[in-house]
Amino acid sequence: MSSVGGKSSPKSSKNSIFIIAGVIALGAGLLFAYLMFYTAPAETMEIVKIIAVTEDGCIGETMDGFAVNIGDCNSEPGQFVDALVDQKTKERAALMNPTN
Repeated sequence: MSSVGGKSSPKSSKNSIFIIAGVIALGAGLLFAYLMFYTAPAETMEIVKIIAVTEDGCIGETMDGFAVNIGDCNSEPGQFVDALVDQKTKERAALMNPTN
C-alpha cells in the first residue's frame, strides 16, 4: 500500500537524512578547501627596504616594488632587512594594478 494516509516509510526518512547530511558535508569540505587554498598565507623570506616606521609597524618595499607591513622592527627608513612577505598579497596587488 502507498503512503496515502500521510505516513512516510522509515526508509525514505533515513534516505533524506543521509542526503541532507551529505550536502552539508560537501559544503563544509568545499569551504575548508577554499580557506586553505585562497586565504592561507604563503609567506617567504625576502629582503625589503624600510620606507617608513609607523605605530602599526614598519612599512617595507620589496625588491619588485610592493609595499608590505612587516610588523614591529628596530630599523630606520633606508635600511634593508629580511622579512616574511605574503606572496598571495603580492599576487592580489598585481591583479589590481595591471600596469606592472
